[in-house]
Amino acid sequence: MKDANSVLSSYSTTVFEVMSQLAMEHDAINLGQGFPDEDGPLELRKIAADALIDGPNQYPSMMGIPELRQAIAEHDKRFYGIHLDWKTEVMVTSGATEALSNCLLGLIEPGDEVVVLEPFYDCYLPLIKRAGGIPVVVKMSAPDWKLPIEELNEALHHETKLILINSPMNPTGKAFHWDELEALAELCLRYDVYAVCDEVYEHQLYDGRKHYPLITLPGMRDRTVRIGSAGKSFALTGWKVGYICAAPELLAPISKAHQFTTFTTPPNLQKAVAAGLRKDQSYFDGLTSELQEKRDYLSKGLADIGFEVLHSDGTFFVTADISSLYKGRDEEFCRYITTEAKVAAVPISVFYDAEGPTNLVRFCFSKRMEVLEEALRRLKKAFS
Repeated sequence: MKDANSVLSSYSTTVFEVMSQLAMEHDAINLGQGFPDEDGPLELRKIAADALIDGPNQYPSMMGIPELRQAIAEHDKRFYGIHLDWKTEVMVTSGATEALSNCLLGLIEPGDEVVVLEPFYDCYLPLIKRAGGIPVVVKMSAPDWKLPIEELNEALHHETKLILINSPMNPTGKAFHWDELEALAELCLRYDVYAVCDEVYEHQLYDGRKHYPLITLPGMRDRTVRIGSAGKSFALTGWKVGYICAAPELLAPISKAHQFTTFTTPPNLQKAVAAGLRKDQSYFDGLTSELQEKRDYLSKGLADIGFEVLHSDGTFFVTADISSLYKGRDEEFCRYITTEAKVAAVPISVFYDAEGPTNLVRFCFSKRMEVLEEALRRLKKAFS
């Protein structure tokens, strides 16, 4: 038999699937994969259910139903002061991963360099390589994960096509500060680089921090692509509804990639997400407050057991240093606690292309409080 695609064949099954399957086999609490253990607002699910029965259930516009595209534009104006033309600057996708794929397929040519910050979400490198891009990796360092401006300046040049940014950042929980974004914008302008911004955790930012989309900085409006996700904002990850906001000249080639990938997204889910984005401020404040409480609870519990817990600005995750509890590698540790303590986590080293730190693991806190309580009880028993 002839060989399949060499890029995608070189990757093993995603670590999230591996650890989730291991957790199921050992009846472990899954704090590895990043999804809530409760479904999102009932009112949104009812809207989706009613729309499925009432219809229409045929192909909507490939750009997304007008109701949702208008809601996205309204949302971005309300929260960030971004003025979008919903007809030419907003597109709905089947999840944020598809949005990322569309951006890379639509904006880069084979051989173009794409700068990416490490550690990175696991789909970034395969998508860059499959689109023909050449990834240029710039490493960030624990514990503060500060944006490495000098290293970025060395990595970027006038032939660089694109930089891929994730903030708030999975897996580190890092959210870039205003001065970091200003420095990043200056580099993009200096080297004439596109910025694709994965901002799916925009409403999971804690301690009074405010999310600043890179697209709002001076000079970045026409060279930045902003990606959002209903899955993260409304605890409906299985719906796979994402969206892209960009200037018309950027969105046009990206939409061609979407046209030949999924083409469109279920219209009933789009209708429900439109209602979600129009929810009042109390919903988003409540979401942030609830998740911050869970972050603080899990962080304190892990610290009490003996982990060194790194601060998380946002997302669903906290990172913990295992050095004082376990002398092996992070992957071995995650398998150990899954099989012995019956709690699953994810090793941070899998988010690196080359050798990364082997003493850090990621725990997900977007679970019911009683689940977090039981997970900490099991871990405390295992390491007492």
